[in-house]
Amino acid sequence: MIDDVPHDLASLGVFLLVTVFLGGGAAWMTGSGIARGWRPFWQCALALLLVAAVARFLHYALFEQPLLSGAGFALDAIVIVLIGAAGYRATRARQMTTQYRWLYERTGPLTWRARDA
Repeated sequence: MIDDVPHDLASLGVFLLVTVFLGGGAAWMTGSGIARGWRPFWQCALALLLVAAVARFLHYALFEQPLLSGAGFALDAIVIVLIGAAGYRATRARQMTTQYRWLYERTGPLTWRARDA
């Protein structure tokens, strides 16, 4: 079935499935979970690099793509870290504005600011 599809289109589909949907979902949950534990962002970044390594392994194991591809890992890592950072920041914004509502107000889905006195 995948042999009937042009190679570029098949690669795009694999990228969307593995990196964006599976890896991105895991990245969002990872970022959100680390934020809920009030841990610093650097711990989130390290965990997200591990998620990117798992995504690269899935590319290799399921779709016979190169395992040790620097460019492939870099692309996976960029997408996964961006999605995970957004999950971290969205959760942290919600935490700051619900737990400290007398100090902070929400200014967007990922931001907050100090309330005026």
